[in-house]
Amino acid sequence: MVKIKWRGGALIAPVPPVMVSCGTMEKSNIITVAWTGIINTVPPKTYISVRPSRYSYDLIKESGEFVINLTTADLIKKADYCGIYTGAKVDKFEKCGFEKEQGSEVSCPLIAQSPLSLECKVTDIVELGSHHMFMADIVAVDVDEDLVDAKGKLHLDRAGLAAFAHGEYFELGKKLGYFGFSAAKKTKKPQKKNSK
Repeated sequence: MVKIKWRGGALIAPVPPVMVSCGTMEKSNIITVAWTGIINTVPPKTYISVRPSRYSYDLIKESGEFVINLTTADLIKKADYCGIYTGAKVDKFEKCGFEKEQGSEVSCPLIAQSPLSLECKVTDIVELGSHHMFMADIVAVDVDEDLVDAKGKLHLDRAGLAAFAHGEYFELGKKLGYFGFSAAKKTKKPQKKNSK
């Protein structure tokens, strides 16, 4: 395979185009970010990277809280809207028809239409350059009950989540495997007994 060398750039893909809600129930906003992920398991920690010029930046910095709301394919047009318009001029909850839901551990609202929301409390702010990274503890997870089976297992594959890759949105689709499937032992098919 022949590769062309480019200078360093932000080209990890795909990434999740999440809608981050912040502020209070009375004065709230939604910003769409793709620079997010998990940075630790125990304790559960995440991050979002936000430009200091964004309206949501000060809301998050002042409150020390935010909610990461996962985006489905059905919500992607609204997520895109929340990423290109400023909350300084537009009430995005109202404009997008989103229902606010009170978090259990944070004062900012969750987006009720999102299938899974991570309530987060900021622990550190790291100034990186164009973006500042808000590192946070995940203090609660709110899951749509339709995604949890009778045994309590989460089936996030049923949510129809969206992905973002180099300026374009995609719907997640075909399952290719599960964690550890490459090393799983193959089960032998039972042999048929000879009836002779």
